Amino acid sequence: MSGDGAPSTIVTEGAGAGLRVAVVAASWHEEVMGGLLAGARRALAHAGVTDVVEVRIAGSFELPVAAATLAPDVDAVVALGVVVRGGTPHFDYVCQAATSGLTDVAVRTATPVGFGLLTCDTVEQALDRAGLPGSREDKGAEAAEAAVSTVLGLRTARRGSRGSVGFAAG
Repeated sequence: MSGDGAPSTIVTEGAGAGLRVAVVAASWHEEVMGGLLAGARRALAHAGVTDVVEVRIAGSFELPVAAATLAPDVDAVVALGVVVRGGTPHFDYVCQAATSGLTDVAVRTATPVGFGLLTCDTVEQALDRAGLPGSREDKGAEAAEAAVSTVLGLRTARRGSRGSVGFAAG
């Protein structure tokens, strides 16, 4: 399973206080997206992030342009979406474009992007990763934690500090 070896949490409670985070979420697969959004909200609240901008967009293909637009005005972006494989190559094109685009946004803007794009063969796999009751994983929370922990880690490194301030011991 993809979640094997994941830490239970990587950001200590309240460590992200004062950060501004954008959450960009696709609209396809409403139940899955509801779970991903709820997980991201929980993780950001745990981290103490109260300045959150949420933007809903059409689909996962649009995640990069939304992230690129918001990145200059926030400390981090959390990108949430789901693409379920169908019977055409559409799945491959959308997954590749969204993944490459979000990577480009993060590198080009130097703004951490939490990657919460589910790329699944079935809706059942997506539901199992959506952080819903009965799900085995919470990829929305993981994406938000990754974004916040990256901001905190980079701030620590830029100050020349040693250690892992703001991170939970694993």
